Amino acid sequence: MKLLVTGGAGYIGSVVTRLLLDAGHQVVVLDDLSTGHESAVPAGATLVRARVHQAAQVLTPDAGFDAVLHFAGFIAAGESMVRPEIYWDANLVGSLALLDAMRAAGVRRLVFSSTAAVYGNPTELPITEAAATAPTSTYGATKLAFDLAIRSEATAYDLAAVSLRYFNVAGALIRPDGTAIGERHDPETHLIPIALQVAAGKREKLQLFGDDYPTVDGTCVRDYIHVADLAAAHLLALEAASPGQHRIYNLGNGNGFTNRQVVDVVREVTGHPVPVEMAARRDGDPVALVASSQRARDELGWVPAKPTLHDMVGDAWAFMQRAGA
Repeated sequence: MKLLVTGGAGYIGSVVTRLLLDAGHQVVVLDDLSTGHESAVPAGATLVRARVHQAAQVLTPDAGFDAVLHFAGFIAAGESMVRPEIYWDANLVGSLALLDAMRAAGVRRLVFSSTAAVYGNPTELPITEAAATAPTSTYGATKLAFDLAIRSEATAYDLAAVSLRYFNVAGALIRPDGTAIGERHDPETHLIPIALQVAAGKREKLQLFGDDYPTVDGTCVRDYIHVADLAAAHLLALEAASPGQHRIYNLGNGNGFTNRQVVDVVREVTGHPVPVEMAARRDGDPVALVASSQRARDELGWVPAKPTLHDMVGDAWAFMQRAGA
């Protein structure tokens, strides 16, 4: 297929792009490089530097695209609470422009990068796709709003769509030829890469937000998924998308780890100390997010190949050392 990958210069988008190319697809990446890296776009993909708001310039009726995989957007829940306007613009306004462009071009298949943040503070764990959606951050709200727009598009215009609701993504794609694709946010806001930067001596200490949550050690609980496993699910979702349906799948491993437990694994994998400083809670951070991915297993045939936190931290550490990040 000929595929458009928005945000394909970012962490997850670039890994998915690599797997799509390996599977024999033709890939065009649309990315404004505001947070992504041109060097992260895999060889073999064509890069168009533009905002997702400008998707109609690429998704023309004669361009021959078969489907879109949509990753473009802002992802920091904490930032979304203090700069909500840029999240609504990038994550919703831009995404609606993408839907308009797809409709005009007759492209009727979409895989959307959604998030577990749509669930907010769940009342039951693990979280199934039937759980109530009540996001506690603007980031989660923008993603949920576009999920609802996709549902309407599927009903009215026969769009074949899948939303994948990620839990915490970690690790790196380490290929047999020695190349690696991993996490390079600037600024970095995710726990594992920040902890690894501390272990590597690139930061003095790690700041954890909140030690008064009702958990075993007072810190937040999150479910982690390896980026290679997550990427594999996108290829399965692309094939499973069915006209007139909007399917939703949670993607995680079903195991929760506190922030302190994650830091302990980083110390074990790297063999380096990771000094920690506690700070106040951040607005919008749920207490615990743990996935049930049974629907993805049953309907997509998805089985994580690297489910352990040690695998994820180990691959992320290997990428950091290779990239000098």
